[in-house]
Amino acid sequence: MTTMVMPQPTANEAAVRYLITNYSPKGNKVGWLMMASILVEAWDLYSIAFVLIFIKEQYNPTALMLGLAAAGTQGGALIGALLGGWLSDKIGRRVMFLVTMVMFIVLALAQAFVPDVTWLIVIRFLLGIPLGSDISTGYTYIMESMAKGEREVMGNRWQFMFAVGEVLTIGVIVIFLLIDMQHEMLWRVTLGLGAVPALIILLMRHDVPETAVWLVQKGRYREAKRVAREMFNDNLDMLPDQDVVVPKTSTRAFLADLKKDPIRWRATVYGWIACFTQASEFSTFAFYLPVLFVMVGVSSVLGINLVTMALFSFAALSGWVGPLLTPKIGHRGIAIAGFSIVLASLLVAAFALYTDNKILLPFAAAAMLWGHYWDASNCMTIPTMVAKPKYRGTASGFAYMFVKLPSFLAIFLFPTVFAAIGQANATLMVAIFPLIGLLAAIFILPEVYGYEND
Repeated sequence: MTTMVMPQPTANEAAVRYLITNYSPKGNKVGWLMMASILVEAWDLYSIAFVLIFIKEQYNPTALMLGLAAAGTQGGALIGALLGGWLSDKIGRRVMFLVTMVMFIVLALAQAFVPDVTWLIVIRFLLGIPLGSDISTGYTYIMESMAKGEREVMGNRWQFMFAVGEVLTIGVIVIFLLIDMQHEMLWRVTLGLGAVPALIILLMRHDVPETAVWLVQKGRYREAKRVAREMFNDNLDMLPDQDVVVPKTSTRAFLADLKKDPIRWRATVYGWIACFTQASEFSTFAFYLPVLFVMVGVSSVLGINLVTMALFSFAALSGWVGPLLTPKIGHRGIAIAGFSIVLASLLVAAFALYTDNKILLPFAAAAMLWGHYWDASNCMTIPTMVAKPKYRGTASGFAYMFVKLPSFLAIFLFPTVFAAIGQANATLMVAIFPLIGLLAAIFILPEVYGYEND
């Protein structure tokens, strides 16, 4: 490989600035391919919530084992987020998303053939590793393949994709119930079906190139120029035609670098808080909505699935509208509105549970999901967007860690809280999370819509 002395940093900076501020004809396609993988994650993370009743029926596991089966992917995703983000910065975005999709396929299929709950827990924990890794890699791709403004709208669509994935999951389970599928076959097929969209996405992603931004940061200028011609119709003339040797960056410098810029630091801290609070509010109240409806006697098992599907269809609409509003009201506006709606909705839901108002509860749940799909929309977008490109994968993975940690703990422990203090008290307790998120949006988050960082 031909190398030369490292050029002035301004050449790299100019190239990166061009790549993140100019429209890419193929950038939207790349963005949607990254978003599509969230359908797989939604299926694998949340299908378990709708088939736990059948797993319990077959194996009669302890509450601890059942909780671990539900939360296993969240625990694995905690590791995957940190490891995947770091590896994305080290070995490249493209390698990581191809590897994660292959792991998706193998492990999703393996779920369908487990002999007992112990193996189900092990497989679902391992499955969580590519789930966590893929989100951090996907967000890095979006921020490096689309122009500012567009990349933020696309990044904020992740909750829409989650809702679509959840609706598809419930729809398939409803069909299985209507055809009276044997219960063991139902839960095994449901879990194993996650391999199908993963295979489709792998085939569609296969020809997506490495991001030009990452190649520039690594001094691989010849490849960067080729990708820039393909993605941006530009030769990056500010860079030489030879590769260069670039000093390696230390991941340990990530946090220290953030603190040098008060805007980036405050925006990132808000992102961490928002990730934690939105995951906590969802993984407690919303994740267990089917269980909650059964416990208060809202309807039959089939009826519960139909009501839940209607709720998540409504949530999908919210997940589509929120990103479209972001350019108009900014990241602060969508966050403040979202957390406010969730806070009010949980208070109403608690009231419905205290007063045994079964009619009010689904409406409170619908409002809660509408607000949640707004307050959660930008918690991953903001930390990934404001990070410097050389730390972007690490920044995305680090932020996603704040989603997966409370998700694991809440899904694992919340049924115990339910039993200990009752549904109404537990729901009232959950309201502390949107309150914290709302205060963070008001007092910590600076407006960073359209933020530029090279």
